[in-house]
Amino acid sequence: MRETVEARARHLGFEAVRVTRPDAVPALRERLPAWLAAGHHGTMGWMEDRAEQRAAPSALWEETRSIIMLGMNATPQHDPLDLVRLTDRGAIAAYAQRRDYHDVIKGKLKELGGFLAAKSGEPVKVFVDTAPVMEKPLAQAAGLGWQGKHTVLISREHGNWLMLGAIFSRAELEPDAPETDHCGSCRRCLDICPTDAFPAPYRLDARRCIAYLTIEHHGPIPREFRESIGNRVFGCDDCLAVCPWNKFAGAARETRLATREDLAAPPLAELARLDEAGFRARFSGTPIKRTGRDRFLRNVLIAIGNSGDAGLAEQAVVSLTDPDPVVRGAAVWACGRLLGRARLHDLFDAHGRGETEAHVREEWRAAAGLPMEADRPRET
Repeated sequence: MRETVEARARHLGFEAVRVTRPDAVPALRERLPAWLAAGHHGTMGWMEDRAEQRAAPSALWEETRSIIMLGMNATPQHDPLDLVRLTDRGAIAAYAQRRDYHDVIKGKLKELGGFLAAKSGEPVKVFVDTAPVMEKPLAQAAGLGWQGKHTVLISREHGNWLMLGAIFSRAELEPDAPETDHCGSCRRCLDICPTDAFPAPYRLDARRCIAYLTIEHHGPIPREFRESIGNRVFGCDDCLAVCPWNKFAGAARETRLATREDLAAPPLAELARLDEAGFRARFSGTPIKRTGRDRFLRNVLIAIGNSGDAGLAEQAVVSLTDPDPVVRGAAVWACGRLLGRARLHDLFDAHGRGETEAHVREEWRAAAGLPMEADRPRET
């Protein structure tokens, strides 16, 4: 049974297949609550909502006897670190430069799960980052790889570019031995992080992580992180890109995970002009679409502010009248970075004096060096 399932998985395009038990990571019952108690999950309330099920797979489905962990190689076609040097273009995380991997992998998981259910006569459930399943610890327990100091799974055969999926089964399958840690003294992933998001090796504070700030975080991005974000408009691959185990990673074989060239390094000026319809059309079928146009444009405007290109300033000026206050606040910050004081005061008279959102008024005050009373709307 085990060999048959593994052969079928590889036929479907999975490069890595291993099996573990639902009780293979008992330490999760202590580690996850401690991480949540420290607030390192930021505003990701869904991490707390079903924490008990995350910490114990059997709590998600008590009939689980075996967990098949699968990995599909998604090595990027371009060096992510090259993208962050193109200051007039947007850097998008490698996984989001292609079709949404959830859609690609889930279809294959369903096919493999159906195959296993038919062969074993036992029911299955499939998951790919859409349920309270701690894929990385389970993948380590199954021997797929180990969680590196950047908390991402690393495989000796595929580096840290594997996309993970899981099949919970009531069938009894022989488990694999867990993988051991092979990071050694290396700390490249920790040292390259632009925002110091790792308070210690193997521990991530999402509140400081650029991937969290540009994807999961709603509202204005804290000022202390904006300059470090650079031109990253969706996610960050820095800690992944420097892992030395990537030298063993091969090219992605799944054609539906090929990079879309129009997303490899899109011009910031082009992204800043996207309205709601344009955003949906451009990013249809990709992970970017789920953030929504407003959060994405917020990121684009921060990248424009970091570009040092005065020619992009007019794109920020246009966004000063955007319906979304978070977008307007990011536009003010970008203008403050690229325009002279006289122009900023003119723009404040035109747009800032009537601003009703407190955080946007605060952005105006910081950008234009205005006294505390200057941000008050004029009497009508």
